[in-house]
Amino acid sequence: MNTNQLIIEKVSPFNVPVTVEKLIEAANQKEWQNPAVHNLQQSLAKSGKEVLPVVVIEICKPDYSGRMLGQNDGRIVSILMPYRISVYEKADGKTYVAVLDLSEMTAGLQQTAVEAIGGASDEAFGIVESVIGPF
Repeated sequence: MNTNQLIIEKVSPFNVPVTVEKLIEAANQKEWQNPAVHNLQQSLAKSGKEVLPVVVIEICKPDYSGRMLGQNDGRIVSILMPYRISVYEKADGKTYVAVLDLSEMTAGLQQTAVEAIGGASDEAFGIVESVIGPF
């Protein structure tokens, strides 16, 4: 993984629906919650726009979010919550997974938030890697 990148992308060995299913399963096994799944292809189709499959998975782990949101100074990071994993198909027919390396965004934040973001980011990367392999 290139540690200077904010958005990391990797090819999945599975199609979009299977990748989404496996990522949610892996997150649940690590005690992350899945508050929402956004099928952007379906949403855009309602407006007459055709795009290849794009699904955004939201995951949240109360251990991390509780630490960040439990302090006034930590609430600013709520803009990054819940953590999102994007699964999409490109014109080459391959399925891709994109994640944010949130640890790249912690400069100037309170130490509690930095530690929680770092832990959440590392664990979320582990969830994705357990499905599609290392970045």
